[in-house]
This record gives sequence, C-alpha cells and structure tokens, in this order.
Amino acid sequence: MLDQRKLVWTTHATMKMRFYGLSEYRVKRVINYPKRTEKGIAEGTIAVMQPSGSAKHPYEIWAMIKDEIRSGNRICKIISAWKYPGVTRPGEPLPKEIIAEMKEAGF
Repeated sequence: MLDQRKLVWTTHATMKMRFYGLSEYRVKRVINYPKRTEKGIAEGTIAVMQPSGSAKHPYEIWAMIKDEIRSGNRICKIISAWKYPGVTRPGEPLPKEIIAEMKEAGF
C-alpha cells in the first residue's frame, strides 16, 4: 500500500499521464491493487498492471515503479505510466515502441 510510502513522480511519468489522460488517483490505484506484477525493463523496477476498458475495447493501464529507502523513509518512485491497447499475456515482453521511449528518456 502507498500509505507508508512517499510518492515521487518523474517528469517522464507526468508527461505520459497527460498524454494518455491518466489521473494521479488512477495510477495510485493501479499501484495499490495490481492485477499483475512483472519485472520492469529498467534495472530494479517493477511493472504493475490493471485491466480496463470494455469487453469489445479492452486496454491495460501500466505503471513502472521503483521502491527505494532514503534516510530511513520508504519512497515509491513512479517512473512511467501508460495505456496498452488490447490484452497482454503474462511474461510477454513490452512493445518495442515503449522500450524505445524509455531508452530515450534515459531509463
């Protein structure tokens, strides 16, 4: 749960949230109650997902986070957030476009 952690939003995450129309509350909900958790593409990160949309038009909301401890405080750094059109399979690698965007952003 995020209650014990302080949130730190990266500029990349806020830009992506604006691009995909995601609110802070929605991303927090994905982090607190993920349907699936996977290893992130950046070292030491976790990717969490919640399905959304309708039966005819499903999509997934993903968030990439990194838990850190600084000066005895737990910090949850939100690195990125995005919508994925359709449904992914567990263990399936991220699309090349998202990996390229992350590398461009320096992650």
